[in-house]
Amino acid sequence: MALVDVELKIKRYNPEQDTKPHWETYEVRLEDTDRVVDVLHEVKWHHDGTLSFRRSCVHGALLVKDVGTKITVEPIRGLPVIKDLVVDMEPFFDQYKSVLPYLINSTDPGYEERRQSPEDRERFDDTTKCILCAACTTSCPIYWGNESYVGPAAIVNAHRFIFDSRDEAAADRLDILNQRSGVWRCRTAFSCTEACPRDIKITQAIQEVKRAILYNRI
Repeated sequence: MALVDVELKIKRYNPEQDTKPHWETYEVRLEDTDRVVDVLHEVKWHHDGTLSFRRSCVHGALLVKDVGTKITVEPIRGLPVIKDLVVDMEPFFDQYKSVLPYLINSTDPGYEERRQSPEDRERFDDTTKCILCAACTTSCPIYWGNESYVGPAAIVNAHRFIFDSRDEAAADRLDILNQRSGVWRCRTAFSCTEACPRDIKITQAIQEVKRAILYNRI
C-alpha cells in the first residue's frame, strides 16, 4: 500500500450550460489500493461537488494499482447522457423487462419449496450472477448502432429462466428472443464477456439460447 498521485480525466456534460460534452482533468492523491470509484469520490467530495455519477454495490470495481495512475472515465455508451457520467437507464431496463425475467409457474407449491437438483441448478448458475450493471450491453457494438436490439444483459437474464427446470415459460422467452431484435443480432464479438465484472460467460449463454431456438432443446 502506497500513496500515489492520480491524473483523472472525466468526460463531462451539463445540459444546462454545455452545448456538447468536454473533458476535465483532476489531480488527486490517494492509496494505490483504493478503487477507481474512490478516485471519483475524492474529486466530488474535495475538488468539484458538481460532478454527477451513480454507484451501487461497487462489486468488481477496479483498483488504482491495477489500472495505473492515468485514468480516463466516460459515460457508458449506447444510452442517452443525462449529466456527466449519469445516463438514462430506462431503455436498458425496458429491454430487460421484455424477456420476462422472473420465475413463471402456474402450480401451487403449497407449503414446500419448488425443489431442484444440484445438476439442474448448475445448468443456469452462471447467469444468476448478473447485477444489471449494463456493462455488457453498453460494450456491444451492435447495441450502439441498433437501439432495438434486446442486448446481452436481457439475453443473460432470459437464459437464467429458460434453463430453470422449475419455470414454465421457456418457450415464450425463446419466441421473444427469436425476433429480429433478439439473439440473432449478436455477432459474437465477445465484447460483452470481456466487460462483465462478474466474469459471466455471456457469449456462451447467448449461443446456448440460439441452440435452444434452433433445436428446440432446453
